[in-house]
Amino acid sequence: MQKKGIAILGSTGSIGTQALEVIENYSDQFDLQIITANQNADLLIDQAIKHQPNTVVIVDESQFKKVKDALWDHDIHVYAGSEALCQVVDSNDVHVVLTAMVGYAGLKPTLAAIYAKKDIALANKETLVVAGELITKEAYANGVNIYPVDSEHSAIFQCLTGEFQNKIEKIYLTASGGPFRGYSLEQLQKVTKAQALKHPNWDMGAKITIDSASMMNKGLEVIEAKWLFNLKPEQIDVIVHPQSIVHSLVQFEDGSMKAQMGLPDMKLPIQYALTYPKRLKTDFPRFNFMDYPELTFEKVDTTVFTNLQLAFDALEEGGTAACALNAANEVAVQAFLDEKISFVDIFRVNKETIARVQNILQPALEDYIAIDKEAREVANGLLVI
Repeated sequence: MQKKGIAILGSTGSIGTQALEVIENYSDQFDLQIITANQNADLLIDQAIKHQPNTVVIVDESQFKKVKDALWDHDIHVYAGSEALCQVVDSNDVHVVLTAMVGYAGLKPTLAAIYAKKDIALANKETLVVAGELITKEAYANGVNIYPVDSEHSAIFQCLTGEFQNKIEKIYLTASGGPFRGYSLEQLQKVTKAQALKHPNWDMGAKITIDSASMMNKGLEVIEAKWLFNLKPEQIDVIVHPQSIVHSLVQFEDGSMKAQMGLPDMKLPIQYALTYPKRLKTDFPRFNFMDYPELTFEKVDTTVFTNLQLAFDALEEGGTAACALNAANEVAVQAFLDEKISFVDIFRVNKETIARVQNILQPALEDYIAIDKEAREVANGLLVI
């Protein structure tokens, strides 16, 4: 059996490092071809020496020599720069590209992989948030499958296996509620960076953890779900599920519902995306109902966590509205992590940015690029207000 050649774009992040564990555990199934990092050259070097991929890319060109020198004695090709990300995925030895980069930066490499007719294991939700219409159109035109890695979208995908001829009435994306579940707006005004980075259930990178605390992560997932499963906004709902055991649900036209359940562990959806349609045996801890005698569900308060409502509004508007929202949020979250603004300022910057940036209803790639740039400029201007 031919091994499946894998490229991991963003191997030094939370998803990337866990994907490497999966690939290492199933070395008879996978052949690691490419790993990349934005700035974390030290970890990239360690990963390359341990896993021996064919190619590595460091996006930060100032660190190219460091990586090249460290891997000089290894039979590994080393490249640098953002354009290299788009070029290396064209390799004939790559079958699946895992896009584990964070943010807008994943758009162009994902498009390049689609044009190279590589299947996509999508962990970079922002790609579909920013340009979902373009991505889905090009994936269809090039015969490319997109396998979701987000736990919620993987859950929906798993529930739909064997059901593709049956119409979806509604999907429910579950949210843990993050560290500030039940907080009022007044309480949110006093939260700290350290508090926001303490997620109750999941171990994620800083950007996604803050997005989870502000409910923007769920908003981005709503937009992603629309494009992955060809849904209308009214077919998508969000419910808070503090235990993070039910990862999401599908309701069909006959009223029946399917849910995918399990302990919070991102290695499972990563593995499923890489091995679909097969399920490989794992030694992951198993869920025990007796450990969770109660599974509870709550309504999201969008009057407090306004980011979620902004995402639904952007989805209704269509065009480049979600692209602008994503750009504003990336700027605002980074400013919060740099302790330049408060937590609730994230909501303000996002809302004011999308109100000020034009919405192009039938965008081409260059329009997404232009709106992303414009929204970042507007958001950065709002940080000082």
